Amino acid sequence: MRADENKFFVLLIVVVTLAFGWVLLPFYSGLLWGVVIAIVFTPLHRWLWQRLNGRDNLAALLTLAIIIMMVLLPLSLIGAALTKEAARTYGRFQSGEIDLVRLFREATAALPSWVTDLMKEFDIGSLGALQQQLSDGLLKSSQFLAGQALTIGQNTFEFVINLGVMLYLLFFLFRDGEKLTRRIRGVLPLHEHQLDELLLKFIVVIRATIKGNMVIAMLQGALGGLMLWALGIGGPLLWAVVMAFLSLLPAVGAGLVWVPIAIYLLATGAVWKGVVLFAYGAFVIGLVDNLLRPVLVGKDTKMPDYVVLISTLGGINVFGLNGFILGPVIAAMFIAVWDIFGAAKQSDSRPELG
Repeated sequence: MRADENKFFVLLIVVVTLAFGWVLLPFYSGLLWGVVIAIVFTPLHRWLWQRLNGRDNLAALLTLAIIIMMVLLPLSLIGAALTKEAARTYGRFQSGEIDLVRLFREATAALPSWVTDLMKEFDIGSLGALQQQLSDGLLKSSQFLAGQALTIGQNTFEFVINLGVMLYLLFFLFRDGEKLTRRIRGVLPLHEHQLDELLLKFIVVIRATIKGNMVIAMLQGALGGLMLWALGIGGPLLWAVVMAFLSLLPAVGAGLVWVPIAIYLLATGAVWKGVVLFAYGAFVIGLVDNLLRPVLVGKDTKMPDYVVLISTLGGINVFGLNGFILGPVIAAMFIAVWDIFGAAKQSDSRPELG
């Protein structure tokens, strides 16, 4: 192939690939989670495939059925319960049963005198402006939620479509995954060891994110929700889910929920509840992350905690919920590509012997 033909063909490949990606863009959530779940459950599929004497279709179907029973069905039940509790909590806000301005005023009134003096020193002693801002924020939040209610039907339809795409893709990824991998490896213009390094990094980061972070998030959310329920805090399931999501962020995590609640309990006179929640959060919820993350995630990702934190926050900001996977994966690929480039450059710069 001549040089001009080669350039045109490369350009054609780029254009067609971008066009194909544009066509698939509406279903990128379903496609992403299909690939992620396939990577996580590939060991299970291989085990079933061996036990079924290499029957591809049956092994793929059984793996898919196990995923539905173990993952999707429990998540659907939790989601239904969460929707009811969120609607009930929102109704309490609308009716005035939960008045954050009043609760804030009661908490500040119960503060020690030295704290209120310090607040006055920083020009927040008169709380009028702060209360007004809080009221305005609540009003805007209510208007936002009301507007979002109008799009629930459309969002539900999109969710069902993406779920169907994900399940459909999962079956073929389990059945034909190895063939697809070989075809992709055969066309990428990289050396064998470079492909192996990139593929290994991609798989390791996804499995570490799901296996480690998701398990830790579920444990911290469940433990925090149980304690809030035992202390009589309203909406324990809702707060448990919020803590689980926040636990995906290294270094900050569920403390963004239980610390303010504990401070409020102490400020409003429920001292023993606040002390119990502080102790439980520090020595139970907090230790879950410190003890289990090294075991479940390990150091396979070879990424510093600050890179994981920044890439997770940036990924969520750019891609939404999908970003807690895409952010660390992009960061890991960035590090791996530059490591490969540095190694290749060092290899090329070595003087030849002879």
